[in-house]
Amino acid sequence: MKFVSFLLLFLLVSLKTPAKPACSESKTKTVVTGADQTEKYLPYLNGKRVGMLVNQTSIIGHTLSVDSLRSLGVDIRIIFGPEHGFRANASNGAHVADEVDPKTGIPIISLYGQKRKPSEKNMADIDVMIFDIADVGCRFYTNINTLADIMEACAEAGKELIILDRPNPNAYVDGPVLDMKFQSGIGKFPIPVTHGMTIGEFAQMINGEGWLPGKTRCKLRIIPVKNYNHDMMYTLPVSPSPNLNTQQSILLYPSLCLFEGTIISQGRGTYMPFTVLGSPALKGLYNFSFTPKSIHGLSEEPLHKNQTCYGLDLRNYNAEQMHKEGRINLKWMIELYKAYPEKEKFFDYTQSTAMGRIERLIGNDVFKQQIISGLSEEEIRRSWEPGLSAYKQMRKKYLIYQ
Repeated sequence: MKFVSFLLLFLLVSLKTPAKPACSESKTKTVVTGADQTEKYLPYLNGKRVGMLVNQTSIIGHTLSVDSLRSLGVDIRIIFGPEHGFRANASNGAHVADEVDPKTGIPIISLYGQKRKPSEKNMADIDVMIFDIADVGCRFYTNINTLADIMEACAEAGKELIILDRPNPNAYVDGPVLDMKFQSGIGKFPIPVTHGMTIGEFAQMINGEGWLPGKTRCKLRIIPVKNYNHDMMYTLPVSPSPNLNTQQSILLYPSLCLFEGTIISQGRGTYMPFTVLGSPALKGLYNFSFTPKSIHGLSEEPLHKNQTCYGLDLRNYNAEQMHKEGRINLKWMIELYKAYPEKEKFFDYTQSTAMGRIERLIGNDVFKQQIISGLSEEEIRRSWEPGLSAYKQMRKKYLIYQ
């Protein structure tokens, strides 16, 4: 009787509030995310204690999946929050504390603070885990690290992980494969800058390549995206993080995030992050300017705070072309290095805590010297082989969307 009542409640709510999935540029069929296909996983959750790794991108229709699933009778015991927190109100890299969700009263355990994966007690309190977060397809975007941590916890506890899959807005493969001697929090796996996979596909790769400790495997149940393939342009319906607040910034992110390993600002501390590039030292060489400020929830201590930066305005650049060509842009790095007057400072990360190491971002120790030496984009690209082609071949084994 309980199961029958559960299904009746589900049908009643579905009729009253039909899901409105996000649309892609597909001319024929609407893309439907895994989360929106509740009929494929809701019966499985009946009678189970559920944990959810979610954030503000985790929606069913236009409603947070936590709220939607609770209204359908799902017993959600714990919410796990990634970088930026459950409500995405934490700045880049900021530690996030545990709390209680004021709307639902459900405990929120931060996986971007004191710990990076659920504890044994957390896992003992649930029967199944759900992972439902939009990703942007980059090695240095930390969602795939959190995915691996969740998979490790599930494997250790013998619990199944349900992935409600979502499209990847940067679903092409490009960049050098990470040299594992530069493994870090922004580069955990031997993959290129853009890995060309959805979270569901990447989870299969983690299992298949034995990337969990001891080569253990996590039991997966993937709810695939409907009517989707990697060639489609897809606009995320919700900003994935505070500094990726437009579709333009999401598409430019794989190329512009590399500048975090330089003295060039990527627009953090403005309301147009990852769409502009500049530095005070480029005054007189470029007309476009912007001034980074301390903005709570975006960037409290941005590079070149309160200084006017001069450089490139990429807000109207045809970023979709990078997706169609399947290439990150190296020309901006080459151009701005040539223009920068104090070249010895360009990659010197000791100048500011807001700078990172270019080796960790690009994934090797030759790129910096290639830029300094004046190599062309094509010469740099040739150095990525044969690793990039080998990755592309390996990736084929795990694709869901051919």
